[in-house]
Amino acid sequence: MVVVNGKEMEMAGITVTEMLDKLNFDHTKVVVEINQQIIDKRNYHSIVLDEKDKIEIVGFVGGG
Repeated sequence: MVVVNGKEMEMAGITVTEMLDKLNFDHTKVVVEINQQIIDKRNYHSIVLDEKDKIEIVGFVGGG
């Protein structure tokens, strides 16, 4: 199981892009960290998740 924001999920074997789509995140408004490494958005489509990965997704919210 992949751990996403503290919750175990069946996401192993898919790309970061596919995971964000499944979780309904806007790729342009989040930062993804895998195993304590921030991932470059340009690589989301090529990084395949492993069952031991720990992922944090941080979203940005505008304010003012």
